[in-house]
Amino acid sequence: MSTQNALSTILVEKINNDTLVLPTLPAIALKVRKAADDPDINLNAMADVIGQDPSLGARMIKIANSAYMGRSVKVTSIGQAVTRIGLRQIKNISTALAMEQLFVSKNDIVTRYLQKEWVNTVDIVANSMAVLQLYIARTKKREMSLDTMTLAALVHNIGVLPVLTEAERHPEVFANPSFLDVAIDKLSGRVGASIMKEWGFGETFVNVSQHWKDLSFIPENVDYIDFVRVGAALSGAMDNQKDAVLNLAMQRNVVDDISVLHSDEFTELSNSAKQIFM
Repeated sequence: MSTQNALSTILVEKINNDTLVLPTLPAIALKVRKAADDPDINLNAMADVIGQDPSLGARMIKIANSAYMGRSVKVTSIGQAVTRIGLRQIKNISTALAMEQLFVSKNDIVTRYLQKEWVNTVDIVANSMAVLQLYIARTKKREMSLDTMTLAALVHNIGVLPVLTEAERHPEVFANPSFLDVAIDKLSGRVGASIMKEWGFGETFVNVSQHWKDLSFIPENVDYIDFVRVGAALSGAMDNQKDAVLNLAMQRNVVDDISVLHSDEFTELSNSAKQIFM
């Protein structure tokens, strides 16, 4: 049995037996999510929790001052940032900002794969956010939120992490990138769904992680997965399905005209969203 087939067999077996090592949320994200679920939490207490991580605090201030929030008056403290963002949104935004910590490895080759994956993911996130903003502006429908969109797009391909971690034990497979691409394509959806369940995320995130590439999975109503698919198609992550994705988006009224995805407005929204993670 080749190394590639052996690794694939190992991965499938571990997935089926629930023995694949799944990543854990960064500690600060866990703290913020736990605090946000406390019905007695207030803005000052939340600011104290976020302030325990200087990097997260700084990025919260940055996001509060970004086009993402659509405000012109600048905030200068974590407390002001939390007040502007609000407790409802802070849970998903803080998790999203902490996600980058997962895309690291002590193995140089794996690190390169993870860095490439992070760059691609941020691109998809930015495009997904821009499409949702245009959708809300056009339809005036506000059932979906930008913070949930951000996190859903960030975790859409989270299943790649355990696949790469397992592959790290077999360095020779990295000499064949095409094999890794196939392994990730076949297995990352199932693994991603397992991670979302392990983290206690809701059905929305499970579905995005498991089904974003499966166009036969179509929610009854417009959902975050629709925007992730368009974002991925525009980023080159679904080249073999790009036309099908965009046609489906038109049918479901996610976009009313494909030309809007090439407009200056879309580009500006996408670039602004990308700045959140830089």
